[in-house]
Amino acid sequence: MKFSQLLKVVGDDPLFETGLLLAGNEEPADVRRQLSRWTKARRILQLRRGLYALAPPHQKSAPHPFAVANRMVQGSYVSLQSALAFHGLIPEQVPTVTSVTTGRPRTWHSPGGEYVFRHIHKRWFWGYRKLDLGGMQHAFVATPEKALLDLVHFEPGGATAGYLKELRLQNLDRLNLEELEAQAVRSASPKLRRAVRLVSELVRAGLEEEQSL
Repeated sequence: MKFSQLLKVVGDDPLFETGLLLAGNEEPADVRRQLSRWTKARRILQLRRGLYALAPPHQKSAPHPFAVANRMVQGSYVSLQSALAFHGLIPEQVPTVTSVTTGRPRTWHSPGGEYVFRHIHKRWFWGYRKLDLGGMQHAFVATPEKALLDLVHFEPGGATAGYLKELRLQNLDRLNLEELEAQAVRSASPKLRRAVRLVSELVRAGLEEEQSL
C-alpha cells in the first residue's frame, strides 16, 4: 500500500485502526510492516497498538483527545477532572485525559499525551452522553454531575469540605443540584450523598456572596 492510498482510505477521519486497512486484499504482514515504516518516518502517529493518527501536515483535522480516549478503550467515557474542566467547572486545563471503564485500569503514554483509565463497577457505569467535539468528532463524556461524583468516588477524602474547596469549583450554575442528588441516591453511596450536601452548601454560599455584592 502506498501512502497516497492510505490518505484516501482514511479520508476525513483523524483516527484509524489497523483493521480498516485489512478490509481489502492487502496481506496483514505487509500492512503492519508499512505501518511500522510510516511510524518511524513520522508520517503517522501510533497512539496505541492498532490505533493511529495521521501526522501533520497530512491530517485534515487534529484528533480530539477525548475521541482518542474513547477509541483507545472501547466502552469507556471521559470523566473526573478532564470532564469537569471541559464543562468549565474547574479552572485548570488538565493535561492528562482520565476516563472510567468497567475493564481493567491502565495508562497509556502516547504522542498525543497521557491517557488514564480507572476501573469502575458496572453498576456505576452511567451518567455520560455522546458529545459533538467539532470536526465530525464525537466522544462519550460524563455529565458535570457524574464527573464530580466519579471524582469524589475515586479520591480518598473526596467527600470533605476541604477537598471540595481545593477543587475551586466555578460556574456552579452549570451544575444541576437536583440531578446531582438523584445520581448520588442512585449510587447508594453514603460518601457521595455526603459530598452532595457539601456541594449544595458551597453553591448556596456562593449565591449569598453574589447577592451581597
